[in-house]
Amino acid sequence: MVILTVVGTRPQFVKAAVVSRALRKCHREILVHTGQHYDEEMSALFFRELDLPEPDHRLGVGSGSHAEQTGQMLMGVETVMVQEKPDLVLVYGDTNSTLAGALAAAKLCIPLAHVESGCRSYDRGMPEEINRVVTDHLSSLLFCPTARAVTNLAKEGITENVHQVGDVMLDLLLEQRPNAASSSKILEALGLAPGTYLVVTIHRAHNTDRPDRMAAILEALNTLGEPVVFPVHPRTRRVVVQLHHRVNPFVQLIDPVGYLDMLMLMSHARMVLTDSGGVQREAFFLGIPCLTLRETTEWGETIDAGWNLLVGLDRDAILRAVRSWRPAGAPPTRLFGDGRAAERIAAVLGNG
Repeated sequence: MVILTVVGTRPQFVKAAVVSRALRKCHREILVHTGQHYDEEMSALFFRELDLPEPDHRLGVGSGSHAEQTGQMLMGVETVMVQEKPDLVLVYGDTNSTLAGALAAAKLCIPLAHVESGCRSYDRGMPEEINRVVTDHLSSLLFCPTARAVTNLAKEGITENVHQVGDVMLDLLLEQRPNAASSSKILEALGLAPGTYLVVTIHRAHNTDRPDRMAAILEALNTLGEPVVFPVHPRTRRVVVQLHHRVNPFVQLIDPVGYLDMLMLMSHARMVLTDSGGVQREAFFLGIPCLTLRETTEWGETIDAGWNLLVGLDRDAILRAVRSWRPAGAPPTRLFGDGRAAERIAAVLGNG
């Protein structure tokens, strides 16, 4: 079988790293990189570090409004699909790259498989939620990370060709955690002692496109009074520069880091603060308390398990949670599977 896989962002590179390896044992995979993330730290480093195959097609779309970016991707991936004539198109997650791949496949009547299907925040104000819903309703095969995702699809009338396989991000984390421990020197480079610092990631347009929101986050970090490591997404960096907001010396604003360094930073953090869906789950997998700087999340499983707390952007709520909130009990170990999701996906697709 010829499978055309569409990726474009850091989280998709992480997921594809394990799934592509499993697929290529039995199938021919054509990898298309839309260029949604294109900086060295956001793209090329991940391909090298995770031993991802070089893309067969690079669209180089880059930044832009949702309409502009999605439109250019849609034209690009359609051209590639017409040229390559795949038997199946595979997409991941909830980005504009996901939506473009799904729409192009649907218009060309090519079967579509969606990895990380069924996730819902029930917040249509998030562009990612629109991308998730549309992609699921166009998909022929739906690979769900959790039982809740399966239930979410059933509520929308989607019950056929739905497979609960587990989370492919857990696959990679379990595989690469020993490599991170042996090769990463990030803690030494930043002068960090395990358990004595917080890790922060902010990249969602819902936060970065609102200077008042970013100012509230930076003010909260300045008030915490404990070491903070903040790998700054390029989009976030532009807003921080525009705000001229000075951060206290204990807040380290650093360039984005690779997967192994980020895994090491999170593994030894006291707590993680994020607006990222992927980081919420990785913190959960690692048993690190997580505060989500949003009002909703598509990963309610981590909230119900007591290891993730929604705090929004209220400065006082953030400060209270950092200083006093602690998870109750151990995180349920099998909520997101057993680290063999990629194998299950490959098994569903068969031997070609």
